[in-house]
This record gives sequence, C-alpha cells and structure tokens, in this order.
Amino acid sequence: MKRQRNRGRAMLAAFAAVCAVVGLPGQAYAAGPPAYAFDPDAKRVQGAERNAEASVLQPGAVYRSSIEPGQKLYYRVKLDSTTDSYVSAVAVPKSDGSVAYGDGITVSIRDLNDSRCSSNRNTFGSGETPRPIAAYAYRTIGKGTSTTCREAGTYDVLVERESEDESSPEAWDLELRFVQEPGLRSGGPTETSAPKDWPSSTPAPPDAEAQKRTGGTSYYDATSLETGEWVDAIAPGQTRFYRVPVDWGQQIYASAALSNSPGDSSEFIGSALTLSLDNPAQGHVVDTSLSYSGKSATTALKPLPPVEYRNRYDFSSQVGAMRFAGWYYLSVTLSPKVAESYGKDPIALTMTVQVKNDAGASPYEGDPGIFAVTEKDKELAQSGDSAPKAAKSATMQVVAAGALGTGAVLVLGLGGWTLLARRRAAAAAAGGPGGPGGPVPGHQQPPYGGPPQQGW
Repeated sequence: MKRQRNRGRAMLAAFAAVCAVVGLPGQAYAAGPPAYAFDPDAKRVQGAERNAEASVLQPGAVYRSSIEPGQKLYYRVKLDSTTDSYVSAVAVPKSDGSVAYGDGITVSIRDLNDSRCSSNRNTFGSGETPRPIAAYAYRTIGKGTSTTCREAGTYDVLVERESEDESSPEAWDLELRFVQEPGLRSGGPTETSAPKDWPSSTPAPPDAEAQKRTGGTSYYDATSLETGEWVDAIAPGQTRFYRVPVDWGQQIYASAALSNSPGDSSEFIGSALTLSLDNPAQGHVVDTSLSYSGKSATTALKPLPPVEYRNRYDFSSQVGAMRFAGWYYLSVTLSPKVAESYGKDPIALTMTVQVKNDAGASPYEGDPGIFAVTEKDKELAQSGDSAPKAAKSATMQVVAAGALGTGAVLVLGLGGWTLLARRRAAAAAAGGPGGPGGPVPGHQQPPYGGPPQQGW
C-alpha cells in the first residue's frame, strides 16, 4: 500500500510539473509582455558582409539576426528550377529609439552574378515611429521572371538597412523566414494577366455587436480575427498584431478607429496611428495612417483585390502581394508622440474587419502549407486564439488525456490489490490453503502482514 501511495504521488507530481510547463491557469507569468515576441523556434544566424561567407537558410525555418545602420548583410538559399520561393525580413527597432521618414529595409534575392531576381523595400513613413516592419523578396518561375533566375543553384539574400544620421544608432533585430510555394495542380491557373476590376467601395459595417479582443505583440502571437468589430486598447509607442484568414477568391477590408481622449488638449499629431497589412509570407501589402487631435478618428486600408494566383502578374506591388490564401496580418502602431499631449494611458481602439465572397478552390497540388485556410483556422478566428495559445490548448488536451489514463491505471491497480486481499482474508477464515498458519499458494507472505508481493 505504501508503494502504491508513493507511485500515485509521483504521478501527481509529474502532472503538476507538466502543468507548470504549459502554463495552466494560476501559474505565474513574467511581468509584462515583451516588446516583440520572436518565434521561440527561431534559430540564431549572423549575416555576412561578404556573400561567400553567408549562412544558408533552410525552407520552412525561422531565423533571428540583427543589422547595424547602413549595413548590407548576406544570407543564402538553395533553390531548384521549378519552385517559387520567398524570403522575408522583419526589422524590429528598439521601441524607445528614433527613426526618420525614409529609414527602413530592402530585401532582395540575387544570383551569384549579382543579377537581381526581385527586391522590395519598406520604410517607417510619415509616422516616424519605431515599429516592426516587414519586406520580402522572391524568386518565381513564370511570366516576367528573368532568365538568369530560373536555374537551380545557390542564390544570395541581401538585407540592407537605411538610417538617417539623426536616427538611433542601435542595431535592429531581424526575424527571417524562408518559405516555398507549392506547385500548381494539373489544369491549374493558366491566365497570365492580373484582374483589371474588383469591388472598390467600402462595404457597410458588420451587423454585429463589437467584442473585445486583445492584440498580440508580433506575427508569432498575433490574435486571430474574423469578420466583425473588435475593441482593444493601445498605448503610445505600442504595436498590436492581429491575423485574419483570407481564402482564395475572398477580399479583405479593414479599418482602425481611435477613441477620443478625455481632457482639454487638442494638440494635432500627424500620422498618430499606422495601420498595416502583410500577406501570409510576411510580404508588405499596404498601410495607412490617421492624424489625432484628441477627438475620435478613423482610417481604412484602400480596397484590395480578391486573393487570386494571377494577382502576381500585376505591376502594382500591392495587388501582386494578394497572390495567395492564408493568414493576413494586421498591425496597428500608436505614435509615442501621443503621450506628450494625451498621457501614457492606453486609448480605446476599434478594429473593423470584413472578409467578403465565398472561398474558391486551391490551385495547388498536394499540401498547400501556410498558403491555405483550414477549418482549424476558421475556428481560431472565431475563438480569437493565437497560434501559441492554440498549441498550448492542444498540449493541455494531451496532458488531460494522459492524466485520465494514469488515473485509470492507478484505480485498476488499487482495485486488483483489494480483490487479492479479500480473497486471502476469506481463505484464512476457511482454514484451507492460505488459511491460519498456511501461506496462500503461489504468493510470498510479507513479514509485515501487508499485501501479497508477487508481481510487485
């Protein structure tokens, strides 16, 4: 019995340890969230100033690096002759630093003759507010692709930082991703021209009561949203992240409204809030901003085309970025300048999101990976869970199932011992084998009169 008790206690201790790891309710957390939650699976990698010394990035992997003002850093990828590939870089400056209008990053993919396959640049813009910004480059096989970028082999990924002299000199963190697009199925999209027209008027607000959702701190822990109005709060200098599943043929609309600020101040702040949209490969699509003078103000993203494979053939980078289905990321940043006139307290923020049209079929053959909207994605958008929260919930289900199984084994073991003990007592009372003065056949009698020891 003593050994059974010890075993039960050990099982409970193990369960408690697992609960501590996955963060059950009631567990203590570190005070305050980080400024930017990097993917915990990101591997550390150092950019090289000489391309021959560059580290090779692996498909599907996430990396962490950093870049100094004016630096040009190389990384490398191995590409075949048939797969469309994308490399994104998220630049994360210090939140208490300063940036200028034209500060930003440029990402390009180049062959070993330094011929550029593609290049994209993103800047902090008129808000001049330190915030995470993303840009991506790609090597695609198809219309408009340079013949020098069609061959299989080694390609350079070049990340360049631009910073004015008056900007903060600290290094920016980088989060790098390398993803590859699945191949098209037989009979897939054959059109090689982008659509010319799409609905461009802003739809009426959703007919639903606004609900509370707290945004995340990065792409990794972005809060999931579906069509609706979502109430949050944002403090000066803070960036909130959300994500919305947008399937093939669907069109996304998004706006952000900043509440009025109590008090007598009416100081005008230009580009006080920035709303930005990035695609599933974390390529920048578009952004917009609003000015603030203590009264409620709103801004909306310009209407974008429905998600279609052939959008990639458009000359506009904004249209071209709407080229695949999956999670689209919304980020909202409130300028730290707001604190100077309206205080440091958070201001109420309302996000309005609408996804229009029925979902179409995927053009890919096989597993589409991140370039799809699954039933699970729709459930997450409905519940508001982030990716790590959903993973934690799945872990808890496994832990709960394991705990139930352990409990069942423990109960069965105790039941079996009780049955054996009763049989022994009955035999002893009858005076037969195993009765007074005689051992139970096949069992060793313990010296302390405890349960039979065979099998323990």
